[in-house]
Amino acid sequence: EEEGPGVTVAMGGASKYWLHQALSCLCASLEKIGSHLIFLRASGEGNEVGSSLHVLKQLVKTTGAQTVMANALFEPWLKERDDAAVAALQKGGVECRMLQSYCLRDPYSVSTEGVGLRGIGSVSHFMSCCRQNPGSPIGVPLDPPVSLPTPAHWPQGVPLDALGLARMPRRKDGTTVDWAANICKSWDFSENGAHARLDAFLNDGVYRYEQESGRADASNTSGLSPYLHFGQLSPRWLLWDAKGACCRSPKFQRKLAWRDLAYWQLTLFPDLPWESLRPPYKALRWSTDRGHLKAWQQGKTGYPLVDAAMRQLWQTGWMNNYMRHVVASFLIAYLHLPWQEGYRWFQDTLVDADVAIDAMMWQNGGMCGLDHWNFVMHPIDAAMTCDPNGSYVRKWCPELSDLPDELIHKPWKCPASMLRRAGIVFGQTYAERVITDLEERRTRSLQDVALVRREFGQYVDKRSGCDLLPLPPRLVSEALGRSHSDEAVVRGGRQFLLPLITRMEFKYQQEEPEADAASNPYNATLKGYVSRRRDETVAFLNERDFKTSV
Repeated sequence: EEEGPGVTVAMGGASKYWLHQALSCLCASLEKIGSHLIFLRASGEGNEVGSSLHVLKQLVKTTGAQTVMANALFEPWLKERDDAAVAALQKGGVECRMLQSYCLRDPYSVSTEGVGLRGIGSVSHFMSCCRQNPGSPIGVPLDPPVSLPTPAHWPQGVPLDALGLARMPRRKDGTTVDWAANICKSWDFSENGAHARLDAFLNDGVYRYEQESGRADASNTSGLSPYLHFGQLSPRWLLWDAKGACCRSPKFQRKLAWRDLAYWQLTLFPDLPWESLRPPYKALRWSTDRGHLKAWQQGKTGYPLVDAAMRQLWQTGWMNNYMRHVVASFLIAYLHLPWQEGYRWFQDTLVDADVAIDAMMWQNGGMCGLDHWNFVMHPIDAAMTCDPNGSYVRKWCPELSDLPDELIHKPWKCPASMLRRAGIVFGQTYAERVITDLEERRTRSLQDVALVRREFGQYVDKRSGCDLLPLPPRLVSEALGRSHSDEAVVRGGRQFLLPLITRMEFKYQQEEPEADAASNPYNATLKGYVSRRRDETVAFLNERDFKTSV
């Protein structure tokens, strides 16, 4: 109830369910070493939300505790809540210790000093900032305790179920709708499960991850994101084990930097989960077709690769990063639906739903984040990289199982006799395509971007063609060499604009506004097999273009 400003950042159903199961596992682990976990629920008057500070004060009074220890959270609204709680407890003579273990780097301590602002938003710029301003050492992870001191009298708490984290709806006949049954079958929610998965990945999967992490038809990724999100596996422990593995994966370790980058961006731009960062893109003409949105959410778009991914998400609460790009590209570049719709759906259905990471990635996918994705995934041809033999589609869209490999990703091209033998009737056993004019829609997406960039020319650098971003006060302070305490002074001054890395295809489209996507020499749509080398090359070209033009 105190998670932040409305449903945009509130914990969704899938992640609440994970939290319930994780807390249950933690209870069992603590009981094995003679301890317990106490649950408290803040109750308000009438319809008012209860105060966590109020129940915390009561707990301190009941136990006679002289010190309160907690793990620091970095979402701005949660930090504000925790800072207020710490101040109130300290005023009452209670010592408070906030520990930093959720990220490798405290995002509020990351500075651009010595690096500058050029290239901000890219992970390479963020890593340069961390190297230039190292801050506190990351340290060595500690083993869990084998015993814990216990109080003479345990305080009274409420049952875990009373928190309502795993509440299931009921039908009119009184039976329960267990929407999380498949999620429960898909995961081990315990810390032991986290470490078993990490060990298995470092001993085997890491070899494949470095080269083929995009494969949806194989378990080439770690699947550790929900454990990281809920603190069952610390990034410090993960980094320590990854560095000590027989096969080190720089790409895997780099993902931890991406995670910290997301939290740094959220501390700089608290509106990240709901408002486009690049001003022109706030005016994009998005579709309002709720039927298209529902088809995307339910995995009924008629495009097998997209549908398989969305069904995997609904049934397991997860999909790998490559497939997240595929479904995001389809929603934004082809259905022309706003990125905020995708963000909200992910927040509700992902077991690893993370406000900072999801907001950063959806902003970038929506063309309005600090960094521009170097690609748009084609809903058919992306399968050559992630599901070349159709195994992934057959698993999650079993109604298409009898189609041959070469047609399973485009069943509308099958002869009528083949469809009859496979038992496929479009609109009945498998969805009709919600759209058919992919190239026209991609072209319109580019033209819409060119239109808003012309309309808001004050936010486009005339010399380089790069988008311009109004800097937040904290970055202005750093750029001017002022302390963060001077932010109020900076905030009252003029607007400071910073050029951002901008897709070359957007720059070309602005010069040739009527050109179609196919004729754009910098067309970012991926068709065919995509290697990591190709991604790195495109990223290098975009960054080189940026650095030579601003």
